[in-house]
Amino acid sequence: MSATRLLILGAVRRRGRAHGYQVRCDLESWGAHEWAGMKPGSIYHGLKQMAAQGLMVAHDVAPSTAGGPPRTEYEITAEGEQAYFALLRDALTRHDQRLDVITAGVGLIEDLSRAEAVELLLRRVQGLEDWRAVVTKEWTPGADPEVWGAVGEVLGMWVHTADSGAQWTLGLIERLRNGAYRMADDV
Repeated sequence: MSATRLLILGAVRRRGRAHGYQVRCDLESWGAHEWAGMKPGSIYHGLKQMAAQGLMVAHDVAPSTAGGPPRTEYEITAEGEQAYFALLRDALTRHDQRLDVITAGVGLIEDLSRAEAVELLLRRVQGLEDWRAVVTKEWTPGADPEVWGAVGEVLGMWVHTADSGAQWTLGLIERLRNGAYRMADDV
């Protein structure tokens, strides 16, 4: 999954209608150019590509005041809305998600109802616990380094990643349950 796709859909959806420079500024204000490695060209390309795929509608508006060509504003379609929520749900649920994708999902989590966000995150915790169980089926933390060698270090890193990911996710779930953030269903 692409964090770029999720972020662009989310940024346009939140604005209602936006041109590429507005989307770029929004994403840069979120720091996405740093943690997701997004380049300006990938934003403009993504907008055009998603419009061609029917996820957005492109509207030409008045020429720029600086004398340039007309700006194109983008608006998310019903199909784009479905794609956005599918990407968002996947970002929050999968235990093996890349860091930029889970980061994008958490950054956009307020677009979900509180109950759904908690449910998705609980599935992520279960996935992390299942993954940890697979890793520790043959190997246990602290196992003899003479037997496992450097592979034991890799397995230890995976267990640590699963444990820390589950711990962090459970903390977010608790914060959500205690009313943190303004979620889609909050009045």
